[in-house]
Amino acid sequence: MQDLQKQNSVFTVCSCQYTEPEAVQQAAAELNVDPHCIIKTLVMEDELGKPLLVLVPGDQDVSTEELAATIGAQEISFCSPELMEVHTGYETGAISPFGIQKVMPAFMEKSIAMLPEIYLGAGQRGLLVKMSSAELIDKLKPFMVSIAK
Repeated sequence: MQDLQKQNSVFTVCSCQYTEPEAVQQAAAELNVDPHCIIKTLVMEDELGKPLLVLVPGDQDVSTEELAATIGAQEISFCSPELMEVHTGYETGAISPFGIQKVMPAFMEKSIAMLPEIYLGAGQRGLLVKMSSAELIDKLKPFMVSIAK
């Protein structure tokens, strides 16, 4: 959240209780929002081990084949929880696309841009950041891709 504050971002911090693997559904129910508006920030890597952030709506998954084809990689896979923490500084279930430890490209499912308000991990379990999708795009500057399934 400090990174967002430094960038003068417009956001609200929301608190909710959730547990894996039903985190998206639990957070959406507690906040009374559509699970589609809870954005998952995933840490993935290509066949060379190069990390990347991937943002998708909470009720969708990533087509790794589509993502690989889009970015010109042979293969894309999820990082282990240990590597996720090394790359971002955040534990699994609390990953924010902001304030991460390593510089890495961010890829966002382009349909997220159509959502007026979204909720993202805030870097700590139980906290989400609510902001407009336009604010996310302005501050993160992700590559817009069509990778959700």
